[in-house]
Amino acid sequence: MPKLKEQLIVLLFFGFVTGLNAQLVNIESKRMQKDSVRFALKSDVLFDYTDTNGKYIFEIGTNVATQLKSKDLKKIFFFIGNFDLIRSQDQDFQNSWFFHLRYNQKLSNLFRLEAFVQNQNNTLLTITSRNLVGAGIRLKVISTEWSRLYLGNTYMYEIETSKETDQRFFNHRNSSYLSLSQAFDRTKLELTGTVYFQPLYDEIANHRILGQLKAELPITQIVSLSALYDYFYSSFSIAQGSDRSSQLKVGLTFNL
Repeated sequence: MPKLKEQLIVLLFFGFVTGLNAQLVNIESKRMQKDSVRFALKSDVLFDYTDTNGKYIFEIGTNVATQLKSKDLKKIFFFIGNFDLIRSQDQDFQNSWFFHLRYNQKLSNLFRLEAFVQNQNNTLLTITSRNLVGAGIRLKVISTEWSRLYLGNTYMYEIETSKETDQRFFNHRNSSYLSLSQAFDRTKLELTGTVYFQPLYDEIANHRILGQLKAELPITQIVSLSALYDYFYSSFSIAQGSDRSSQLKVGLTFNL
């Protein structure tokens, strides 16, 4: 049994999995900032099965992000999907999926409009299901060969479900974010930092904050070494007054 626990720790640290408290997903880290490329795809897959004296751990993790631009490069369709499962004979350590579809319309070099729909489920969270639809603006404040700065503000209508209390919540929420990307010519390293703030319109004390730093270093034209640090804070949950979590993920990213 000790070996089983050690294997689980390794899987949780190095696997492409979503944190149990992560009710907020950073879309900025998934975007593909390639102005002249019409189609782009990033994906990774993890599969593992371990059996030790009849005690098994099964893991599967899949992530895909794809982007399609119109011929004039002013319209962008962007899709993100992932599924994560870590299962043993006794329990699920992870069981979640996430789907996000976004439309981006460029009106000028500075100004863009966006609209999106999202479905998010995690059977181990207090809020097991979160569905939302939103629309807003996105500003490209800085755009150089090596640096990009974006500001955004969005209205979201969300429906949250808690299986534990058999309750549903219908909320009107604002989402504001700042995202800065910096690339380095010599090493090809790219850093992206993002901060989200998401309060309810009628109760600003009920809010969520997400801070994230992502580093991506190309190994080949297709494969990159990537590291991701997330910090999540929610001022309200059903079970307690606030939730906090932090997470570090290390892995490989495939670019097509």
